[in-house]
Amino acid sequence: MTASVPGPAEAAAPPESDPVRRPARRATAPAGEPPGGRAAWLAWGIGACVYALAVVHRTSLGVAGLDAADRFGVGASALSAFSILQVLVYAAMQIPVGLLVDRLGPRRVLTFGVVLLTLGQVGFAQSTGFAPALVSRAVLGCGDAMTFVSVLRLAARWFPARRNPLIAQITGLVGLSGNLVSTAVLAQLLHSRGWTATFTATALLGIAVLALVATLLRDSPESGSPFRPRGRARTAADPSVRRTPRVRVPVVPQIRAAWREPGTRLGMWVHFTTQFPANAFGLLWGMPYLVEGQQLSRGTAAGLLTLLVVSSMACGLLFGQLVSRRPGARTPIVLTVVLGTGALWAVALAWPGGHPPMWLLVTLITFMGSNGSASLVGFDYARPANPVERLGTASGIVNVGGFVATAVTLLGIGVLLDAVSSGGVHTADSYRWAFCWLYGPMLLGLAMIARLLPAAARREAERASAPPVTAYIPAAREG
Repeated sequence: MTASVPGPAEAAAPPESDPVRRPARRATAPAGEPPGGRAAWLAWGIGACVYALAVVHRTSLGVAGLDAADRFGVGASALSAFSILQVLVYAAMQIPVGLLVDRLGPRRVLTFGVVLLTLGQVGFAQSTGFAPALVSRAVLGCGDAMTFVSVLRLAARWFPARRNPLIAQITGLVGLSGNLVSTAVLAQLLHSRGWTATFTATALLGIAVLALVATLLRDSPESGSPFRPRGRARTAADPSVRRTPRVRVPVVPQIRAAWREPGTRLGMWVHFTTQFPANAFGLLWGMPYLVEGQQLSRGTAAGLLTLLVVSSMACGLLFGQLVSRRPGARTPIVLTVVLGTGALWAVALAWPGGHPPMWLLVTLITFMGSNGSASLVGFDYARPANPVERLGTASGIVNVGGFVATAVTLLGIGVLLDAVSSGGVHTADSYRWAFCWLYGPMLLGLAMIARLLPAAARREAERASAPPVTAYIPAAREG
């Protein structure tokens, strides 16, 4: 058998016209989607560093709660005011931040966020009175609010849509590394170096992160290098260059359009219902509950809080893979996490004497590690319901849910704890009654999820059957 010899026309054809080679070269970047690749991981990695720093600052009070009570001379209700104010500011900023990200781009918003985080933590480190410390936590909450939604928007601009659920979970995992720093490192520094030195050192980390954002971060693949004028790296004639037309939609219609989508509202209530138990435990009440209520040493309590973070990291990887491959797994994951958390807390709170055994505490805290990862599934309901130019606004709406529930829970536990304690002494029974507050937000959230699921499913099916609208348009068209 003799091999066929290509004719002159075939031999002269450029490699790009080869019908076999061309799909193979572009399989990683389908038409109309961001390219992904190493540049995408670099952009996401810089944004994730900012988010990890924000989580270090956010959760630092969780290991310093007892020290803060002594430093400022406050009780449980006043102590909860620090975290409540920070979380309320965070929640209130989510929709404005989403709008800013859609208009200014994530790079500028992350820059503002790092500056506010640094100023807030420096102020908290130097404060000796309750009021200045409270203002500092509010400033810190503003900076924190600018991070996560910005990173999600970066991911949407740099990665193909099918990878966004996994990238969101990995982002949460990186943020948890900041929580791990708080529980494993700050707790030790706080007792060896003192309040001012510890919080000042964490604030100074913001300078290095700010340098990364200012010099290396780009908003999207078509933004050009930060070191060169936009458009100099590649010309518009390059077919690999894609641009996104900027559409300026008025603020109120933009928010209204995102809110009208059942997927956005369902995502918000999923975030509301899943996130708050572990958030309230890790941000403030975990250490006092374990040390005062369960009579554990600070080292043991810090180890259990570290277990919460490690478990959340593992769940993030698991849930990200599941949802990326099987979007239908979203609702079973959410319901399993919520019902499992409620059942384990019921057993722990009902344990005779209010002192559950160590194996039950370990089981409870390990399972609560799934709370944060399940809350990120809320974004996977909102993402397919909204076009990319509205994704920052929709993500901001979703992100409000869990932090409103967290603020309500932080306040409710603090008020109940003071109400059922005699002489300011917090016993195991005091904590047992105070933590019953968890079931109020949990039941409300479950009712809203059940109400919105059918409408969100119908709407998602409609959008899936409609002709696709690409967010990325070739800058130069052939012909």
